[in-house]
Parts: sequence; structure tokens; C-alpha cells
Amino acid sequence: MKFIPFLLISFCAFALNLHEPLPYVSLKGKAGGCIDGKPFDSQKLRGKVRLIIYSDPDKRDLNEAFFARVKTLHLDRSRYGSVAIINMAATWLPNFVLEAILKKKQKEYPDTLYVKDMHRAIVKAWGIADENQDIIITDKEGRVLFYKAGKLSPSEQERAIAILQEQLR
Repeated sequence: MKFIPFLLISFCAFALNLHEPLPYVSLKGKAGGCIDGKPFDSQKLRGKVRLIIYSDPDKRDLNEAFFARVKTLHLDRSRYGSVAIINMAATWLPNFVLEAILKKKQKEYPDTLYVKDMHRAIVKAWGIADENQDIIITDKEGRVLFYKAGKLSPSEQERAIAILQEQLR
């Protein structure tokens, strides 16, 4: 038997493309929505530069150092917004426990929009990583400027912060 070397290339086919708008998604009723009970529509993400965190609740602390750094920047909230979308289907925690935690977080961080995704609709619509933490930065037109699934390296943190600051000049 002859051994033939080969190169194994691993890649993920994500629906998010740099410099293109986020694919449309709407969450309401049993599919999820905003913590206050109102529907969520991805069109709401336009109009400001956005830092969007899509997270498995079990991975919520994965990029805490990055989030702490972003807070120290004191970004102009009239031009910048943060969104935390929780993948409610990705955890063993009961929904009523998660909802109580999210309502508390919404009070603690009123400038952040908290959204529940009950059935991974955003994972499917945007083609992002499931059961992980996804970091997305969009411009005010909703175009993707940065995407990373998982823990940000120090250089990725620097790049993400530079993108935020550049967009808000």
C-alpha cells in the first residue's frame, strides 16, 4: 500500500461576510425576543455601530476581559450600542432561571439590549457558531466589520477595539 500525503483543510461556512449586512432575523413569541417581551428584529441593529455578543450561557465569561476593556473606552452611546443575544437552547439551565438572570443584567446594564433566542434561529440565519460565544461588530448600516467565534486572542481584542474606535471617530 502506497502512502499518499494530503492536506486536510478545515473550514466553516458562515453566512456572515465582511462588509455585508447581517442576514435578516426576527424573534418574537415562543421564538424569543427582547427581555422586555417586545419582538426583536435585526433591522433594530442599524443606525449605530454595534458590538453584538451571541452567547451560550455556559460560555458567558469567555471574553470577559475584552468586555471590561470595551467598558473603559466610554464609547458614545448616541452612536454605539451593545447587544447580548442569549442562545437559550444551548444550556441545561432552565429558562426561568436564565430569564431572571437576564432581567437582572438588563437593569444593571440598561444601555445593552438583551435578547433571547429560544431555538437557535440566529445560529441558523447568520450561520454562526452554536454553543459558543460569537463576537460581531457592525457599522451603522449593519454591515459586518468583525466576526470571531470563541475566545478572542490579545491581537483580536486589539483589532476589535481599533475597529470600534475607528467607526466612532
